Amino acid sequence: MSHPHPHPVRYVILGAGAVGGVVGGLLAVAGHEVALLARGDHLAAIRRDGLQVQTPGTVHQLKLDAAADPAELGLRDGDVVLLAVKGNDTEAALQSVARTGVRGLTVVCLQNGVANERLALRYFADVYGICVMLPATHLEPGVVRADCAPVPGILDIGRIPSGLDDQAARISADLRSAGFVSELREHIMPWKYCKLLVNLGNGIRAVCVPAERVEELVAEARAEAAAVLDAAGIAYVSEAEDRRRRGDILQLKGSRSGSSSWQSLERGTGSIETDYLNGEIVQLARQLGRPAPLNERIQRWATRFAAEHRPPGTLTVEEWLS
Repeated sequence: MSHPHPHPVRYVILGAGAVGGVVGGLLAVAGHEVALLARGDHLAAIRRDGLQVQTPGTVHQLKLDAAADPAELGLRDGDVVLLAVKGNDTEAALQSVARTGVRGLTVVCLQNGVANERLALRYFADVYGICVMLPATHLEPGVVRADCAPVPGILDIGRIPSGLDDQAARISADLRSAGFVSELREHIMPWKYCKLLVNLGNGIRAVCVPAERVEELVAEARAEAAAVLDAAGIAYVSEAEDRRRRGDILQLKGSRSGSSSWQSLERGTGSIETDYLNGEIVQLARQLGRPAPLNERIQRWATRFAAEHRPPGTLTVEEWLS
């Protein structure tokens, strides 16, 4: 497949897990140059057998450059770094890139949460945010799975803090060439704040036995968070607008295991992203001198489950509330 640009860029996926692995893998399938940064057993499996990207219709086994860190991989001027680690790993990931001293890098936050972009600006001038709507799964080393077809995900992009430019347009075009739906957004952060509200239920759903009361608590936690964002004067896209954007683009095929938070507990990683989802609301509430007890409780329980390596979906709502 011919590359749509005269000077092809290389996409460096920093964190080739569920989302990073699927995006990087499908960019590679579409003919773009892709290199992966991964850790542990996942990296060992990728080096040995390649990255296996499963979609509902196909399985791609991709032999791609892979390394544990940017210094080992060798970054170059013009690389586009797609940052796809969890929020709690963002600072260390950015520092590992900055320490290479390579100039002319573009950093794209392909992540949930809203703290990553702000952190990236500390180290890099050219930062972009993507609002990630991409159900994907990573539970075994060397294997990632896109759970929707024919369109694997919606990846709208904008420059940080705001604005549009040729680089955003180019990245969006490359994502479309890989099968994703992607639009340019002059103001991407209100979309990411909307997605933050959507993700606030991940922590409680990850630890609790599924129950109607859990969904009620998720709705209450979102209302609590929206009130905090309103008090802080932070703009976010409405649920109705979010629903319109999603439409019926994402068609779930087969079983979806659970959110990225659930997958972290299932893989027993010892860490979870909740501090950068519900914790974002908690921090903001504290800065405003407001309470956010539900989001605080979601954060506390998720952290505890990760630290104690407890399996997901094993806590009753009664225990959670006690």
